[in-house]
Amino acid sequence: MHREAEMGGSRVLLPLFMICLWAGWPAFLVRGEDPYLYFTWNVTYGTISPLGVPQQGILINGEFPGPAINSSSNNNVVINVFNFLDEPLLFTWNGIQQRKNSWMEGMPGTNCPIQPGKNFTYHYQVKDQIGSYFYFPTLGMQRAAGGFGGLRVNSRNLIPVPFDPPEDDYTVLTGDWFKKSHTELRKTLDSGKSIGRPDGVHIHGKSEDNEPLYTMKPNMTYRYRVCNVGVRSSLNFRFQGHVMKLVEMEGSHTVQNIYDSIDVHVGQCYSVLVTADQEPKDYYMVVSTRFLKKTYTAKRIIRYTNGNGAPASPELPEAPGGNWAWSLNQFRSFRWNLTASAARPNPQGSYHYGFINITRTIKIANSVSTVDGKLRYAINGVSHVDPPTPIKLAEYFGIADQVFKYNSIVDDPSPESLEKVSIATNVLNITFRTFVEIIFENHEKSIQSWHLNGYSFFAVAMEPGRWKEEKRKNYNLLDAVSRNTIQVFPGSWSAILLTFDNAGLWNLRAETLERSYLGQQLYISVLSPARSLRDEYNIPDITPLCGIVKDLPKPKPYTI
Repeated sequence: MHREAEMGGSRVLLPLFMICLWAGWPAFLVRGEDPYLYFTWNVTYGTISPLGVPQQGILINGEFPGPAINSSSNNNVVINVFNFLDEPLLFTWNGIQQRKNSWMEGMPGTNCPIQPGKNFTYHYQVKDQIGSYFYFPTLGMQRAAGGFGGLRVNSRNLIPVPFDPPEDDYTVLTGDWFKKSHTELRKTLDSGKSIGRPDGVHIHGKSEDNEPLYTMKPNMTYRYRVCNVGVRSSLNFRFQGHVMKLVEMEGSHTVQNIYDSIDVHVGQCYSVLVTADQEPKDYYMVVSTRFLKKTYTAKRIIRYTNGNGAPASPELPEAPGGNWAWSLNQFRSFRWNLTASAARPNPQGSYHYGFINITRTIKIANSVSTVDGKLRYAINGVSHVDPPTPIKLAEYFGIADQVFKYNSIVDDPSPESLEKVSIATNVLNITFRTFVEIIFENHEKSIQSWHLNGYSFFAVAMEPGRWKEEKRKNYNLLDAVSRNTIQVFPGSWSAILLTFDNAGLWNLRAETLERSYLGQQLYISVLSPARSLRDEYNIPDITPLCGIVKDLPKPKPYTI
């Protein structure tokens, strides 16, 4: 069964006749022309030092950050995860849409945890999502201990990208970091207190290092895929002495503007091109926190291959000053590249989202409060808790009414409804294939970052103040970037548009880990009335069952 374990945990490409031998893999997921990638992950604790202080972290195959997943569009990915921790485990694939396949989401609302000493095999297809993503563990505060890694989806050879192939392609995972362990952080939150500000910042697992992170040949151009895998802080990313050409974000090719620095909010990913056209020596890649009273900075060396190790200047480039107005204006400069090919030969701009009628408007308002003397965060007055039986399993087995109630929040919450927070499993029903407008309203003084699983959306507007219907006249209905994570500045709102055409159960969450852990998340249920394999896959045979569905017979499977 575990053939990849015999191969040392490396990536393996197998022909179709061997694919079909894999137990539990639905035949309809595999097509003859789509390669099949195997990975084996052994997840353990280990000693890491992101801030120069040894502490316990979560490693994958002994690596921190974890191993990169390097796939191409339509690849079938199989990852056999062995949990050697002393706690349950799940992984999610931030930005991978899992078309028709929320069974592989790896969220507590969709999957039973991988128990200590057990394993589970994730099966999913990356489809046509050319771009930059990452994965991370989803239970408790595990993301604050590592377990994350880069995930890229390359273009097939037949589909051109709107820039020349770079000399090399580098992944940069960066984020804020706490010196306390993830279990200590969880205990702090469980006691009703905030974990406070981070202790520093890392770039790919270290805050600084005397050895180069990457090297560049003179006059060659390199692609850097930068993702904020942190738990709390917005970051500013920049290179010493070099400018960056933005080419992609979260699966979309962008208009190729030049930037000295880019703000990367929690959960976001950007691809930039950097040309080695400066004096040959070492240079620093620099990351610093944004919008905190105290600024934390990390730096890593980028070395010219012909620089003979000449040291980088100690003078680091500064981040933009002032408040978040600079960051807001930078967001407005991002544009979808309308003429670039998507994963299929048709250009991205062939999808005219601005001409589709909105069928529903949903306001998502975050708030903070205390319940029974303990800190809680909420969406529209409801602070989410995960039930013992995963929501998706309860739906599939037809016992949803025994586990949760749908639509405990309203689409247009009143200010009064936000003041009193209730704790419940927060599940929102959205009709299959409807075009929906979601307004994120931030009434607090801290920046928010929101991520939606299962979809990309068009980030059409972002403004200070409160949203009103007349604000629609300010929407970008032509070339807003399609992405999966969006920031909302203090006292501001952000608007997104999307078609809910991916049947399944999908998590909408604050990317700030403290907030999502303490309730600032919900699940969106998108049910196909046809119950057809054209819309959603059946539950895989290998899916573990838990809660009240553990011993129930499986429902009649979907058919074509």
